[in-house]
Amino acid sequence: MYIAMNRFRIARGREQDFIAIWKNRDTHLQTVPGFKTFNLLQGPSDDECTLFASHSTWESAAAFTDWTRSEAFRKAHANAGDSKGVYLGPPKFEGFEAVL
Repeated sequence: MYIAMNRFRIARGREQDFIAIWKNRDTHLQTVPGFKTFNLLQGPSDDECTLFASHSTWESAAAFTDWTRSEAFRKAHANAGDSKGVYLGPPKFEGFEAVL
């Protein structure tokens, strides 16, 4: 099993905008070979931002990598630049192989 996570720093007051972006986009994940689950997690806030993380589980790292090179990935991220003022910088990716 492989877990892919992206951490997002979201501008204070724009949390609901960020959640709506994820609720309303078509991720195309349900049709991707090797995809298992997806969660969007909301973390702590400070004076500048609220931390969020996307968390997806995959059968393997190869399945995740194949998705990132697919047409489904391009479609899911087609409008990523339309959210000015929501994101405080690019997401930080973290990938993990399950060992236990």
